[in-house]
Amino acid sequence: MTQIESAKKGLITEEMKIVAKDESMDVNELMELIKTGRVVIPANINHKNLKPIGIGKGLRTKVNANIGTSGDYKKIDDELKKIDSVIEYKADTVMDLSIGGDIDKIRKALIEKSTIAFGNVPVYQMVVDILNRGKTFVEMTKDEMLEYIEQQAKDGVDYMTIHAGLTQRAVAKVKKQKRIAGIVSRGGSLTIGWMKHNKKENPFYENYDEILKIAKKYDVTMSLGDGLRPGAISDGTDWGQIEELLTLGELVQRTRDAGVQVMVEGPGHLRLTEIETNIKLQKSICDEAPFYVLGPLVTDIAPGYDHITSAIGGAIASSAGADFLCYVTPAEHIGLPDDDDVKEGIIAARIAAHAGDISKGVKGAIEMDNKMAEARKNLEWEKQEQLCIDPVKFKKKRKERSSSSSACSMCGELCVYKVLEDQ
Repeated sequence: MTQIESAKKGLITEEMKIVAKDESMDVNELMELIKTGRVVIPANINHKNLKPIGIGKGLRTKVNANIGTSGDYKKIDDELKKIDSVIEYKADTVMDLSIGGDIDKIRKALIEKSTIAFGNVPVYQMVVDILNRGKTFVEMTKDEMLEYIEQQAKDGVDYMTIHAGLTQRAVAKVKKQKRIAGIVSRGGSLTIGWMKHNKKENPFYENYDEILKIAKKYDVTMSLGDGLRPGAISDGTDWGQIEELLTLGELVQRTRDAGVQVMVEGPGHLRLTEIETNIKLQKSICDEAPFYVLGPLVTDIAPGYDHITSAIGGAIASSAGADFLCYVTPAEHIGLPDDDDVKEGIIAARIAAHAGDISKGVKGAIEMDNKMAEARKNLEWEKQEQLCIDPVKFKKKRKERSSSSSACSMCGELCVYKVLEDQ
């Protein structure tokens, strides 16, 4: 029985108990949120070493880290190292976006090592494998697609990005509007290519009920992909994006009715002034389904620093009601991230998520900052190290720039707290 089915029957699962304790929430309140689809717990029945987390209304904003191979960098050891960093730096979930090497082997190894919720995009392996067989993705049949989804669910994937909202009608609207960046979703572009070649509707949309049967069998959470997300600031909130969102709202209800958990993915690249509007639109159209956003990136001119442009947008999105931030690394738009990029991306996204939680009044968020402020006032350096979001960097900077004073080397004996310590 899935988490949402259990909640609808008034049954409290072990996963609900763990999440409720972590969130300092009454378990019955959590169960009601899961029942109505406002919260999801991605927890595949075959992911045995998972520590479950909740994503959604009233909970701490969660952070995802993407890893995975490419055609140029396909060593499984590199990805195993990255997942160690993902867990060490406290991302809440991880997604495998591998498109190089033995993808089955990579996925199984990563799931076995992952103690956090694990996501993926099934279409990536479909296109890689069929190319290796001398064919193209446009030749793939519905049954073959479903086989891949079933196998990945069976392996223990907790949540899957499925681009089921990408309809012919939405694609036509994008074409008519003439975007600057066009289609930037990899899964979206592959799906559109299949649709154009076969002159048919999106196979993931047309066969969505069969996908839901697989998801229900393993309690895989559906993450409805935004195949038409804007990839440039000037493309944000256009007709195609909104048309797809309307379809996603329909799919949310179908998914819940089928006894499957669901969340919705969102943009993308957006102007600062459009972020709150996008969050409110999604929450209204998709009946408060958990909202999973990439960034949003608030400017297009900062390659090498897109973890910062993303964190700016992510903080605003979280504050406005987004539930789940997908990190962006400094390597975004440049190349495959390495281990250091992964670490920087996670820290930036966690800062954004926490800033949003303070604004939303999430339980315990402001208390963490108050404790840090008190430790600073009292010059309690060990306590500050324990409380900070990146204790490794904190300790390193303290060592590199130490002071003969009990204060930091910025002010030394002129530290405001030392000057006023007797007052």
